[in-house]
Amino acid sequence: MSAESSFDKGTRRGVLLLNLGSPRTPDKTDVKRYLTEFLMDPYVIDSPWLIRKILVSGLIVPFRANNTSHAYQTIWRTDEPGSPLLWHSHMLKTALKEQVPFPVELAMRYGSPSISSGLTSLLEQNITEVLLLPLYPHHATSTRTTSIKAVQQQLNQIDSSVQCRVIPPFYNDSSYINALAAQCRPALSDALDLLLFSYHGLPERQITRADPTGQHCLQQPDCCERPSIAHATCYRHQVFETSRLVAGALGLEPEHYQISFQSRLGRLPWLTPNTEDVLHQLPEQGIKRIAVTCPAFVADNLETLEEIDIRGRETFMQAGGESFTLLPCLNSSQSFVKALADWCLEPPPQTDFDSCVL
Repeated sequence: MSAESSFDKGTRRGVLLLNLGSPRTPDKTDVKRYLTEFLMDPYVIDSPWLIRKILVSGLIVPFRANNTSHAYQTIWRTDEPGSPLLWHSHMLKTALKEQVPFPVELAMRYGSPSISSGLTSLLEQNITEVLLLPLYPHHATSTRTTSIKAVQQQLNQIDSSVQCRVIPPFYNDSSYINALAAQCRPALSDALDLLLFSYHGLPERQITRADPTGQHCLQQPDCCERPSIAHATCYRHQVFETSRLVAGALGLEPEHYQISFQSRLGRLPWLTPNTEDVLHQLPEQGIKRIAVTCPAFVADNLETLEEIDIRGRETFMQAGGESFTLLPCLNSSQSFVKALADWCLEPPPQTDFDSCVL
């Protein structure tokens, strides 16, 4: 199938890259504004509005703003944009524009550049179809669903006649897997004891609520290995599958890699094991030389550069570790840009709003 065959006659396509976002600056005021916008999203904290408001404005943001501001300051770049996530996302946009024959814009679910500005810029270039590319490999209501819903809402307000197609989760796409394996391969050697796959965590109830059967996810220890339609919206299954496929591409035996979940927030049960706990325990098990990859993120950000490479490294080394390597996210690597370009030219099937917002 040629590149042109994916276009309907007369269609003028534009691509919108969409990532999560970051504060405008690492200052406390901007961090508080960003955290409030992010955490007040009902897809992130799925409590009733009043409870969410009390939790976010009364408890979480006041107590986290100082620490989060300090964390951002440790990784903030001196150039523009200073946010590593935003910088890498802009680099990705620039690289992708060189590979596709239509407009490409960047937006963030929270903060700037806004979804509205990205869509407006595309529409000013007379496009008739938006191809939305959420930069989240795995399905989660707190990332993909909220982002797709927000784009749908904004597009309906700006120009409801424009069609929108959505790239589905790409957690098991061979191009994504090969790109991840290429990022990991340089760190593999006889001296390495373990490759740790650290994924952003989720509350367990977000996993069970996304289960369309209501009877599969987290009901059995091996639920992610047992075939089910629930896997289409199961974050846990999808990260396990990514890890299995990358490990296979690298020729790793099961004892040479492990999966954990980072960035826990609040007291609700979250996916386990917790990355911080794993990093503390590994040296006690004789595993003292590790590399860490964070495949839930396609661009390096606070969770990779500060949480893992600074605090996680310190936890591991103080527990008796000898060697700690954080592997970079895909960022604007040539293999990842090529994968995105291929998807843009030939979007995978099931890319309409109804099939992607689950």
